[in-house]
Amino acid sequence: MKTRKKLLIAAISTVLFSGIGSASGDEFQRLEDKITVLENMLLSLKNELAEKDRSERQAKAQMMADKKAKKMAKEKDNNDAPQNSYTFGGFVKTTGSFSAYSDGDLAAGSAGRDFYIPGTIPVGGEGESTDFDFHAKETRFNLKTSHKLANGDNLGSYIELDFLLPPSGNERVSNSYQPRVRHAFITYNEWLFGQTWSTFQDVGALPESADFLAASDGIIFERQAMVRYTKGPWSVALENPETTITPFGGGTRIVSDDNGTPDFVAKYTHKADWGHLAFAGLLRTLELDQINDNNTETSFGLSLTGKFKVGSKDDIRLNLASGAGMGRYVGLNTANGAVISDTGSLEAIDSTAVAVAYRHHWTDQLRSNFILSKIDIDNDVDYTGGNVTKSSQSAQINLLYSPAPKLTLGVGYLHGKREIESGTDGELNRLIFTAKYAF
Repeated sequence: MKTRKKLLIAAISTVLFSGIGSASGDEFQRLEDKITVLENMLLSLKNELAEKDRSERQAKAQMMADKKAKKMAKEKDNNDAPQNSYTFGGFVKTTGSFSAYSDGDLAAGSAGRDFYIPGTIPVGGEGESTDFDFHAKETRFNLKTSHKLANGDNLGSYIELDFLLPPSGNERVSNSYQPRVRHAFITYNEWLFGQTWSTFQDVGALPESADFLAASDGIIFERQAMVRYTKGPWSVALENPETTITPFGGGTRIVSDDNGTPDFVAKYTHKADWGHLAFAGLLRTLELDQINDNNTETSFGLSLTGKFKVGSKDDIRLNLASGAGMGRYVGLNTANGAVISDTGSLEAIDSTAVAVAYRHHWTDQLRSNFILSKIDIDNDVDYTGGNVTKSSQSAQINLLYSPAPKLTLGVGYLHGKREIESGTDGELNRLIFTAKYAF
């Protein structure tokens, strides 16, 4: 188009300036007619160019609009389409320990040799030589799934296994141990169905330890099946009931499995920049069915737990629980939920548990935990006899070193003491070494 415009301008110039001085009247008229024709041609060309430019702009605008519409449609399809993720994780952990008991010994295969269980500390016996145990049974693996459904709902699941707790193997030849279920649950939006940590427990307040579990005396620790609903800071749950009972006069623990109603738990968790604080309540019915007799006892528990930041990296962790009939929920069932009275009825056993831990980072790779833990049990000795646990307490210090991400080497020292109602007591001193790689 630019070339045509230049030719027209040249033609006009030629006509205007060639022989203009000698032109006659007719020739001037013809010249004016030619100029008029040229002017019309220029106007037509101008309109043509304007129309082309307008068409090009409209086409470009339409192309951009189509592109944007396709992008929005693609994003909508992606949002509407189901989104799935599958995550595999866990850790490999090896633990070695030297254990010395002041008043007896634990039998081979006892769970108390794998990690600290307050109720297993021997009392009233003779001290024996130090036991050394070496195992990798804490090793665990898990599978987590997450699904974003087309309607926007969230669906997930979680399964975790490890190899702890006998009788599932031995140390004679192959050290083979069967896997056990730790967690197995599904989630649907705010709902949870299946086995996981009790709502009465605060996992975020558990101290870090070289041992499998620190502060066993003074913490709530329970995994079980449940139905739980969580909305914001509130959680409420119906959980698996199980009653543990001390026979009249003492003796082997009775696990009744007679409960007709689930345990009820409600918890409120407040989170802030300084850490978190949780309040929880437990309401349960203890039950024992005997021939022509059905005994029940309503019991409860209250807990206050939290984690509080100290400086940029350190923290203090607190666990406090008290109630009547908490039983298996605290101290790894050091106390039972109830005792059978002289009339055959159930009487709830009161208990109070507390644990405090301070974690200090010496460097980015090196840290220590200082842990104190205790449980006091208010037994009615007229019913329980004098051989039940009155109290247990422990102190632990550890040093954990992470030379590489997800790799931790640790050493810890644990001192535990258990006293029974007769006044007899026993102590445990344990030195623990661990190596752990999380993946």
